[in-house]
Amino acid sequence: MPTPRTLRMVCLSLLTLLVTSLAAHAQSTPAEPPLPPPRGQVLFQSHGEPPPTPDDDAPPQPPAAVAGQTPSGPVLTDAQRSSLLFTAYDLDARLDPANGEMTMRARVTLRNIGNQPLSRIALQISSSLIWASASLLPSGSGQPSAARVVQLPLAQHLIDTDADHTGKCSEAILDLPSPLDPGAAITLDTVYSGTLHASGHRLERIGASPAEAVAADWDAVGSNPVQSALNFSSSSGDVAPAPPSPPTVIVALRGFGDVLWYPAASPQLFLGDGAKLFQAIGRQRLAEEQATVHLRLAVVYRGAPPVAAYFCGRGLRLAPHPDDPSVSDGTGIATADFPAEPLDFRQPSLFVVQQPEVALAPVSMPPSASISSSLSPPQPGVRPNASPASHPAGPVDVLSVESSDPDALPALADSAERIAPLLQAWFGPTPLVPLSVLDHPGDPFEDLALLVAPIRKLSSSASSPALAHSLTHAWIQTGQPWFDEGLAQFISLLWIEQTQGRSAAILALNNLIQPLNIAEVSFDSEQQADAAFAPAGEPLISAGNELYYRRKAAAVWWMLRNIAGEPALQQALTLWREETAEKNGLFNTDDAAVQAVAFERLLEKTSGKDLGWFFSDWILRDRGLPDLSIVDVEPSRLPAGKGHDAGWLVSVTVHNDGAPAVDVPLSVRSGTFTTTTLIHIPGFSNATTRVVVASLPTQVILNDGSTPEIRASSHSRQVIFQRDPSKFQN
Repeated sequence: MPTPRTLRMVCLSLLTLLVTSLAAHAQSTPAEPPLPPPRGQVLFQSHGEPPPTPDDDAPPQPPAAVAGQTPSGPVLTDAQRSSLLFTAYDLDARLDPANGEMTMRARVTLRNIGNQPLSRIALQISSSLIWASASLLPSGSGQPSAARVVQLPLAQHLIDTDADHTGKCSEAILDLPSPLDPGAAITLDTVYSGTLHASGHRLERIGASPAEAVAADWDAVGSNPVQSALNFSSSSGDVAPAPPSPPTVIVALRGFGDVLWYPAASPQLFLGDGAKLFQAIGRQRLAEEQATVHLRLAVVYRGAPPVAAYFCGRGLRLAPHPDDPSVSDGTGIATADFPAEPLDFRQPSLFVVQQPEVALAPVSMPPSASISSSLSPPQPGVRPNASPASHPAGPVDVLSVESSDPDALPALADSAERIAPLLQAWFGPTPLVPLSVLDHPGDPFEDLALLVAPIRKLSSSASSPALAHSLTHAWIQTGQPWFDEGLAQFISLLWIEQTQGRSAAILALNNLIQPLNIAEVSFDSEQQADAAFAPAGEPLISAGNELYYRRKAAAVWWMLRNIAGEPALQQALTLWREETAEKNGLFNTDDAAVQAVAFERLLEKTSGKDLGWFFSDWILRDRGLPDLSIVDVEPSRLPAGKGHDAGWLVSVTVHNDGAPAVDVPLSVRSGTFTTTTLIHIPGFSNATTRVVVASLPTQVILNDGSTPEIRASSHSRQVIFQRDPSKFQN
């Protein structure tokens, strides 16, 4: 009897022969026009009326995209592909998780941000999806008439790109009836469909194993086919192996850079080409911050209906519409309508969960405080923290968890309850919203107060800094990446300091900011004098690179803690959060510089210190990094005087060969004691300070690793005496 392996080999051989035969037949047979789509096919249900299209003049359905097939006409350049900016997404999605299928009607508004007219444009979706049609809608509001809708000729092909997890995308080339001038905008109505399964192809081709690839690229409509292989085992420290359980997340879609489930316009990008893909993701997030996004969602179900959907970090209950209301677990469609809101600094993401949420980790709340539910209906144009709904006085749950593994919940709740006091001290007594946690076995993903991660790993002590990071997003949300992400990373470092000590926190900070040494701009003294020729860099207020808005920003918050003082910074952050909520998002301004200056003034008020120089060099502008060195150390005997004993006066001169001014820790060791002060060093300058110590000084240390520098993160010099210290006279 043949073995299963033999049967598989035979099937593969037969399949190869069949494909070869079909390919030969296709080369010898003239191409025939594709058949028109069948009439009366239902694409959407319970989503309102789509714009009318001229059925009689509808072109035949285009064939599936073919790798290597190039549409006729001039080849589009990367500059032309990059000239489109999406200013609005209006999405109608119908998902069938059991079959991994998605049908999408996407109405998108595009603006030409290039300097040349565009006679043809390119739109991209995942390579497993197929374009069906594209129509040009007339300008102006209101429902367009069929006579004014222009059906565009559509050609599509596959191109290589790592902007999608398959390593390819299906690109539609659309010829416009008239060129799109620079600054002009059009609205397109597009339809496409296909399957979206987890794919690790792009990572496998650069050397990742299949398990590693799918653990990172887990985006799919339907359960991840390798979910059981990704469960964490006892080999990961104190994480117990997860028992088999039904999937919680039945739809998991991130966005550009992970999976193109909505239309995009981008040049080809590859993971092996430096950091270009990640830089493109950051630029797109910045460019589309003000774009509006609206989703009407329908999920086909068989059995128990799914309970909730999360879109762009917002959660809504799904309304089930059973085919037979008399059957409790039959078939039907579950729907939700996410109103149009600004996209902010994110990629559109969509998650659908099967299990009901569980509230965990209560913290005390004063009677006057308030909090909004993680699944309350969002208000258009208002962030969750801008208008929190009233909540009865009493304990408030920090976590809202969707999981089918109840045994893992107590450890997660305990971890959150231990972290909560740190957040209460820095931002206020209660979170603005609970942190929604979706139990998923792949690599973690977060979108503000939404965290998708394996809860068994998340509840371990090794993952508590990551949980502290995500919980910060539940406590404070400003809409500014450097503020929100930098603070989250800063709190993670504070948690390490609290649980493992300052040395461990400084080591984590150094590891975090180490890549800045390479990425940051460099200045010289001539550029310092002539700002017109100085490199622009990437200011924190407009940074699109995670290296800046998360890593460098964390170092900036750490330095502000040293300069302003911890109590003053805590008070300023608490007041900032309260004022943001009370004034209904007044500080969530589009002008990041206005917000940064407003916080600067608040922190100056609570600390009593002038911080304009720091915000100018480190936040409002990118002046690179300091380059510090110890120039001279002069010890001298300090005689006893009125009110003090004899001691030593250590004069230390330091030099900053970098552009930004900095307040950096300076320590003098004497015996078993260390005296630390802050020394202010302007850019391209020397500075001298004097430190009094009680006993014989032995070593001077400049920078303890808490201030990022171009080269070394710390400098030390032994104190050398020109003559025997015992010979110094009082």
